[in-house]
Amino acid sequence: MSGYYLLKNGEYAYNKSYSVGYDFGSIKRLDRYPMGALSTLYICFALKRHDSDFIKAYFDSLKWYREIYRISAEGARNHGLLNVPTEDFFDTKHYLPENVDEQRKIADFLIALDRRIEAQQSLVDNLKKYKRGVITYIFSGKCNKFAAEATWTEKTLADLCCEFRSGRNISASLITETGEYAVYGGNGIRGYCDHYSHEGEYVVVGRQGALCGNVRLIQGKNYLSEHAIAVQANDENDTKFLLFLLYFMKLGQYSDQGAQPGLAVNKLLKLKCTVPDKEIQSKIASFLLNIDLQISNHEKMLSFLVDQRKAFLQQLFI
Repeated sequence: MSGYYLLKNGEYAYNKSYSVGYDFGSIKRLDRYPMGALSTLYICFALKRHDSDFIKAYFDSLKWYREIYRISAEGARNHGLLNVPTEDFFDTKHYLPENVDEQRKIADFLIALDRRIEAQQSLVDNLKKYKRGVITYIFSGKCNKFAAEATWTEKTLADLCCEFRSGRNISASLITETGEYAVYGGNGIRGYCDHYSHEGEYVVVGRQGALCGNVRLIQGKNYLSEHAIAVQANDENDTKFLLFLLYFMKLGQYSDQGAQPGLAVNKLLKLKCTVPDKEIQSKIASFLLNIDLQISNHEKMLSFLVDQRKAFLQQLFI
């Protein structure tokens, strides 16, 4: 291992040369392995006296980022590269509680919060996995409940829709960060504008971009750009049901290959699928939308916990 630093479990490493905006200021502690090898570009160090978990939390705080950014400001003017000399790194001043027991109490609190966040993230991930499985189960005809209640017949997408067409062109100069009406593009909301192109309930399909084929349900007044496809069911079908049907069909696989992947509306309209009558469509949509609601609520809780952790760190290290 000549030419490398050897880092022991519980010791820290900091890359003293970072491009601006790339994980700048991040210090990592070796936790999972008894020893690791690092390039000499890193500053490696071990702690004395202080509680290691507390210091790990401190290195994740805004106060630490501000301090390390301050001493590297000169380097920031040199081609966007932030460089922290080793001697300056160890000369940084930090105002922390001297009492190790107090540090331990703070660390225990943050560890408990981190575990709560991990559990919430796991719950969200599992619900999304469950949703994918349920959609596959229903639309592949394996769900006896919905399969037995109605006859499923083969249709084309053109048979199901009263509207299935690309949105309208809009100049980028008309799209702003705030506004009355959301502008949807190939990957979701691009911004806002002062007028709308569509009113009512639609499924929006991303037509172009790396995520073409993604689907979402919108309601009310919105503007759909030429990079999106507006889909609305006819009187014999349910638009909300189409949201999950199109998700199951994975429309992205039908994109034209090229520098800019894209979906051809005429090709999609010819795709075949098997669907029940409208009453059963509505039941399926209601069941799946309830799962979406649960996912949304748990995602909001996850976001709240993450923001709470950031706020605690900011208040702890002022």
